[in-house]
Amino acid sequence: MSIALRNYLIITGNYWAFTLTDGAIRMLVVLHFYQMGYAPFAIAMLFVFYEVFGIVTNFVGGWLGARIGLNRTMQVGTALQIIALLMLTVPNPMLTVVYVMGA
Repeated sequence: MSIALRNYLIITGNYWAFTLTDGAIRMLVVLHFYQMGYAPFAIAMLFVFYEVFGIVTNFVGGWLGARIGLNRTMQVGTALQIIALLMLTVPNPMLTVVYVMGA
């Protein structure tokens, strides 16, 4: 396997893993707060909050990509996504709005 193909497969696999875990987090957060009894409007506002900070992180990610390189930025982003997923594995009583949105 050529180095170019190997790099392509690593980046593509990383992108798919990130996309799937990010989508899973979004759905799980919405469903969790629905089960906790939050009103649909409150859940929508949490989702808007999540999306706004997604825009902020895209700007920061672009800035970091220009500063430290795309490969390192991808590695840092993947590590942060894993940490966020692990933070959501705590017992249900610990999953408060502030904690979940911080994860």
